[in-house]
Amino acid sequence: MKVVYSKRALADLEQIADYYVAHASRTIAESIGHQFETVINRIARNPESAPRVSQRTQVRAATVNRYPFRIFYRLNDDTIDILHIRHTSRRPSEM
Repeated sequence: MKVVYSKRALADLEQIADYYVAHASRTIAESIGHQFETVINRIARNPESAPRVSQRTQVRAATVNRYPFRIFYRLNDDTIDILHIRHTSRRPSEM
């Protein structure tokens, strides 16, 4: 399936990369980016693999291995819309 990123998701990716480059290292930022790619590729292969979000049943949330992030997405007819990427320490109701 085709993956489409929302403006919000693209802004999330940029903010996450900027934060980790500034506060950790470029290597860690790249490692996180690689894990995001891995999870998104898994979603593209098996879009119904992640659980639905209880407050928004059309939205699913995939956990990123090794890093405290979740990728929120919605399935459309022929696309997967990446809606938001967020740190897990934020309140779960904030989607």
